[in-house]
Amino acid sequence: MPTARRSRITKSAVDRMALDEVLRDTELKGFGARRQMGGPVYFLQKRINGRVRWLTIGAHGQPWTAEAARKEALRLLGSIAGGSDPAKQKRDRLDNPTLNEAARLFMEDHGPRLKPTTRDKYEILLRLYLQPAFGTQRVLDIQRPDIIRFHTKLAKKAGTANYCVAILSKLMSWAEEQGYRPRQSNPCFSIKKFPETKRQRYLTREEITRLGEVLTRVGNETAESLYVVAAIRLLLLTGARVGEILTLQWAFVDFERGFLRLPDSKTGPKHITLNTAALDVLTNIPRVKGNPFVIIGRLAKSRLINIQKPWRRIRKEAVLDDVRLHDLRHSFASVAAGSGGSLPLIGKLLGHNHTMTTARYAHLADDPTRELNQKVGNTIANALGGDVPSEASRLAADESKLKALRKLLADAERLRRSSARR
Repeated sequence: MPTARRSRITKSAVDRMALDEVLRDTELKGFGARRQMGGPVYFLQKRINGRVRWLTIGAHGQPWTAEAARKEALRLLGSIAGGSDPAKQKRDRLDNPTLNEAARLFMEDHGPRLKPTTRDKYEILLRLYLQPAFGTQRVLDIQRPDIIRFHTKLAKKAGTANYCVAILSKLMSWAEEQGYRPRQSNPCFSIKKFPETKRQRYLTREEITRLGEVLTRVGNETAESLYVVAAIRLLLLTGARVGEILTLQWAFVDFERGFLRLPDSKTGPKHITLNTAALDVLTNIPRVKGNPFVIIGRLAKSRLINIQKPWRRIRKEAVLDDVRLHDLRHSFASVAAGSGGSLPLIGKLLGHNHTMTTARYAHLADDPTRELNQKVGNTIANALGGDVPSEASRLAADESKLKALRKLLADAERLRRSSARR
């Protein structure tokens, strides 16, 4: 039978307690300590909703000193006076899933709604970053300061840090819908993202010619699969995304109208216009009976999965080591901009849903300010008495450049056809 006595709860009083002794504080009603086999434990005894509840504060030691336990008892009393039930809150917290558990449920529920590439990225970032950082924490216990610290630690990987917080924000909103967190308690809300430097790498015409020569050579020498070579040509000639070409099926190719009719893409169903060169590439790709894919892999009825390894070999030969496959899409857009294409038209070619996405190519297109700048320069030069090139001479120079470009493209095409015949 536990023995009970009254005394002010202090460290020395708690240290002197006998086994199974209960010490009740003389100053704060309901606050006390009880010595068990494992050592003294602080508690608060209080009637809540007509029932007497014993609320465990914690074991004597760190962090629960006598004074810390007294402060916690006061906090609990204030919470109870405000209508809360700390015992119920504790039970709810124990029933609350950890982030590891919530992540599994979240991906089972939300994952099927994501594009496959997006779903893969969610799973990778959850596994490599979010679960190691928050996995054992209860979803209810993850707070804004925790996420800010996590985000700050990844400052050197700005894109990854921002994407992780975006995924965690989605998960927390889902947790609110499931009742695991109170409504409008998303701790990721308004966390300031790190600025990201958007990479913009465009192939020059000389680099495109160099790449074409390497593609022709490795294709003729069978150093690389003809399907790899065709895929790279199509990426550059259509401005399509890598996944759109690798998953392309013959059923999606409309030779008669010159379209690729993709039933799904990053932005939903999409049509890609085919120019004559792209149609020529598709016409010359051998079809394999029973395989629905245009760019086939090694296994029967399969598509090419990994194009990165052969691309690294090809770009090394072409001395384009810093060029990613996605940069071929940028290069298509840069040629379109340099050819006088408007941003809305370029956006339509690339399948952009938002004009802001296409805006990155604005500096490559002819800018109305260029003509104004030329007129201002001419006026000032006249006033200074300098020589101003005539309109006729500038048109002649432009015509000369255009003829040189046409000759370059014609030579490249003749070289490609000559190599193909050999």
